[in-house]
Amino acid sequence: MREDGHPPDAGLTGPPPGTPAKEIVFRLPDLPRVRQFAETEARRAGMPDEAIGDFVIAVNEVATNAVTHGDDEARVRLWVDDGDVVVEIHDHGTWKPGPMPGSVGGMGLWVARMLSSDLHLRVGDGGSTVVMRFPAKSL
Repeated sequence: MREDGHPPDAGLTGPPPGTPAKEIVFRLPDLPRVRQFAETEARRAGMPDEAIGDFVIAVNEVATNAVTHGDDEARVRLWVDDGDVVVEIHDHGTWKPGPMPGSVGGMGLWVARMLSSDLHLRVGDGGSTVVMRFPAKSL
């Protein structure tokens, strides 16, 4: 069960039991708020300043895809797990394959994959979910 008493959405894994998570629901006009949320939580988790820009870019790319190609409303959840910042972005739409040869744009998921230490995509009847991991602290 989610905190609001509803069953979890299909494809969501969520944080380990007992791990606090921050969550916001957003639409396309809210993308600046998503970027600010990502930056604030990365700093709170102790992510080094030099890594925060790439982190925000990756979150923004996936969040933008969620509300432009998935559904008009999406959710981002963020938590710290084993020294990593984990971000889960979920929408109720369906995922479509990446860019076609010669296309302009369509590289958001590829960019996020390059900037994160791990990225998983789950697609099903309950929507699309992208889970990304980023080191919270420099080694």
